[in-house]
Amino acid sequence: MTPLKRTLLLTGMVGLSLAAAGCSTKSNADQAGKSKELTVVFLPGDSAKEATAARTALASEIHKATGKKVNVKTTTDYNVAIQAITSGKAQVALMGPDGYIQAHKQNSAVKPILTYSGKSGTLKDAQYHSYVMVPKAKAAQYKVNGKYSLNKIKGQRMSFVSNTSTSGFAIPAGAIQTAFKLKSKDDLQQNNKFFSKVLFGGSHQGSAVNLLKGDADVAAFDDMDLVQYGKFTNDSTKAGADFKVNADAPAPFNSVRGKESIALAAYPVQNEPLVVNSKGVSQSDVNKIVKAFTSKRVANDPKFFAPADAKVRGLFTKDGKTQFIGISDKWYAPTHKVLGE
Repeated sequence: MTPLKRTLLLTGMVGLSLAAAGCSTKSNADQAGKSKELTVVFLPGDSAKEATAARTALASEIHKATGKKVNVKTTTDYNVAIQAITSGKAQVALMGPDGYIQAHKQNSAVKPILTYSGKSGTLKDAQYHSYVMVPKAKAAQYKVNGKYSLNKIKGQRMSFVSNTSTSGFAIPAGAIQTAFKLKSKDDLQQNNKFFSKVLFGGSHQGSAVNLLKGDADVAAFDDMDLVQYGKFTNDSTKAGADFKVNADAPAPFNSVRGKESIALAAYPVQNEPLVVNSKGVSQSDVNKIVKAFTSKRVANDPKFFAPADAKVRGLFTKDGKTQFIGISDKWYAPTHKVLGE
């Protein structure tokens, strides 16, 4: 679970009264690109204080590419970010795959233009991982025939990220639904249905802290949003993955330093996109943004791709030849299929 994810900026929250999305018209199309300002909205995980330098870098790069003033909109709720980009209140967004697909479903003008590669520098391994985790001290209780399993999570206290998070809800909830042959995911979001209690951390960090503080027995979160706070001590791609919080981890992990969690299951997730609302960003500006972000200069900039042990958080973690790559909605066909959208 996200990375992704800024002096030319307004860091205050943009007003949340969002204009209703209208029908596509020639007038709307003509307005795309005419505004002298762009607003970029970020999900809660990328809105944290420690991600300020990364947000500044992204917004500054868009400014340099387009010549337009760039405002930053941080959020504490996934739905606010989705509503901002679909309504056109924001014209650019860094989103999770599920958040993008939900936004695209509401407004087809929302389109992905970039994602980041895997270690190979290509899209072949452009993925991260979603986990269903439990505290290490209690992990053995969830084994079935010597292997970690989801079979014993029913009735426990569960923490998800947000019901619009790909790796923090959609993927793990889908896996739980399949494992227990549930009719829908609805019961997974309510207390005293499948789980005795259901929490939403609001971010991957928040969900992990719910688990490590003892407020939840089981939690869903991803790796990309956690590696700035700790590290995996073994294979992070499968059940049994052991995540340990760093001894000097900053807030919100300062109260759970040194604690560990074990994955009952791990699921691959397509990397997150940078998206635009094409009614507010011209194709010319899109081309300029893609050209700038796919440059070697950006690929080698630690504000975008920082080493895992960097003291200042980058937008994403540098691993091998990690770089931005231009994409379209077609690349997300596998996620569309998984989510049924």
